[in-house]
Amino acid sequence: MSAVPLALTFANLLLRPALGSRREPERVFERIVGKAGGAEGDEAFVESFRPLLVEWAGDEELSPIGWQSAQAHVRRHLTNRARIRRLIAEQPAIVQEPIEKPVFVVGLPRTATTLTHGVLSLSDEHRCPRLWELLAPGLEPSPQQRQKAITSARRMLDGTYRLSPRFREIHPMTAEGPEECTFLLPHALVPLSQARLPEYHARQFERDFVPDYRHLKECFQVLQYGRSRRRWILKSPMHTGNLDALLTVFPDATLVWTHRDPATAVASFCSLVECGMVLSRRTVDLPALGATWLDLLSRSVRRGLAARAGFPREALVDVPYSWLGSDPAAGAPKLYDAVGAHWTEADAARLPTVSTHLRGSRPHRYDLARYGLTRDDVEAAFADYNALRAEVDRA
Repeated sequence: MSAVPLALTFANLLLRPALGSRREPERVFERIVGKAGGAEGDEAFVESFRPLLVEWAGDEELSPIGWQSAQAHVRRHLTNRARIRRLIAEQPAIVQEPIEKPVFVVGLPRTATTLTHGVLSLSDEHRCPRLWELLAPGLEPSPQQRQKAITSARRMLDGTYRLSPRFREIHPMTAEGPEECTFLLPHALVPLSQARLPEYHARQFERDFVPDYRHLKECFQVLQYGRSRRRWILKSPMHTGNLDALLTVFPDATLVWTHRDPATAVASFCSLVECGMVLSRRTVDLPALGATWLDLLSRSVRRGLAARAGFPREALVDVPYSWLGSDPAAGAPKLYDAVGAHWTEADAARLPTVSTHLRGSRPHRYDLARYGLTRDDVEAAFADYNALRAEVDRA
């Protein structure tokens, strides 16, 4: 990792006076709730974020930017939830919107999930959520409202890339591009990429995620209401550990599971997480980062493997890395055929823009040893997954 950017140092100095409020996280939480609003009967959803903010505030190495990020994370989820519930109360027909046969791209991060999502989003018959929509989902906006939302998303990205230029190289994003629905999933793993949260970590594998996916469905119903219905193309590696809950809420979904050597995927993802940790914490314990994410990712995959054993075979599409990571032009038609979609010449003409957009200007270099891990560690943690991957590669 390169030296800390001057912009990051300056931003932390500027925000240092506000860091003191983390000593009173309960008061901060109440202030966020008051501004976000809420719906009667939604207290359990709101309260589920209180322990997260309190624990986040207790990370002694949290930087001023890290504390601002913690508050922004909680504020966005509670504000979006209040908006969704208010819109449904005003327009009850929203919950009748059918989300038919959605496609969810899942698998380990850094296994071409983003490229797969982008390729599937090319078709005019498909509908993917854009970043600006995910940050503040709502009904069809006016042209002025749309532009305002896009501008806000661009500013967020510009700020992130200014503070962490390497993040742009590893995971390029655009305000109007397809983005993963993790932004809407209330209790995903995202906070663990920004702070040391052992209690939140432990709760991840005890939580009932069905309510989270019901909320996710309501968000898509709001985004679809009053607009043309097309097949939703959705994506997040963080769905992999919650496939039972996902299929409970979206029973006719198709799961597209991307595959890659987990030693490569884990090393690459730890490098990405390091970018977030550098922003949010004054120090980054790299071996602790490696141990945390080896546990989270391997347990998520084991849960996913257990869940997929009970799914109908037609609901699963396994995509080896070679399909798109090596030759997108050859792999894209196979991918479309596998999900029951029609690959057209128009889609083929758009394909180069997707692969070009996702490529940084510099190679992404990473090493397991930097995070206190060895290939043997990863292969032991992913033994069952590697057996599946070998079958997929042979097929």
